[in-house]
Amino acid sequence: MAMAFKMATTGMWVTDECKNSFMEMKWKKVHRYIVFKIDEKSRLVTVDKVGGAGESYDDLAASLPTDDCRYAVFDFDFVTVDNCRKSKIFFIAWSPTASRIRAKILYATSKDGLRRVLDGIHYEVQATDPTEMGIDVIKDRAK
Repeated sequence: MAMAFKMATTGMWVTDECKNSFMEMKWKKVHRYIVFKIDEKSRLVTVDKVGGAGESYDDLAASLPTDDCRYAVFDFDFVTVDNCRKSKIFFIAWSPTASRIRAKILYATSKDGLRRVLDGIHYEVQATDPTEMGIDVIKDRAK
């Protein structure tokens, strides 16, 4: 497995699959969202789940575990007041209250390194429960 980028502060590695999946989402629009996880044993950030172009934000929210942290990126398409079609990419740092303290710390310290690898993110949302990352939060930020 080839490694794309080492996150200096935590010693984590981001796999090529993460960057390649993100580029496919950003440029080819083949994915609606991507969920990333950290494998603590191998110290790798890997792709956990990929949502197809036809999936919705609710599908992303349902795919996040209630007891473990994850990162996600979501490609939000919308129409502006001027009737222009736009797309914004959101980075979501998911850290539910039921997750382990060690996992919360690991994900918090590794976040910036992953964001540097994923070039083209417009907005960031940090959430500890589903209400903090509802679709209305995404719509408000995208305006």
